[in-house]
Amino acid sequence: MRRFTEGDRVRIDIPDETDPDHDRYHGAHGTVVEVLTDDAGRETGDERDNHLFRVDVDDGPVVDLRWRDLRPSQDS
Repeated sequence: MRRFTEGDRVRIDIPDETDPDHDRYHGAHGTVVEVLTDDAGRETGDERDNHLFRVDVDDGPVVDLRWRDLRPSQDS
């Protein structure tokens, strides 16, 4: 099950303040530009982890994030 598709506007939500990406990306907005698949769900036991969302961050780089670090953007 994919939560987002290409073209979706998203907000990055990394609640864990110890995550190295928290300070750089938490609260940023961007656009999903590609959805990649892998077998991470096999390791975590959660099939949602099989999707990696490539996000073009507004005023920032393109980053790869999992579903748990993304929310629908309210600025669409």
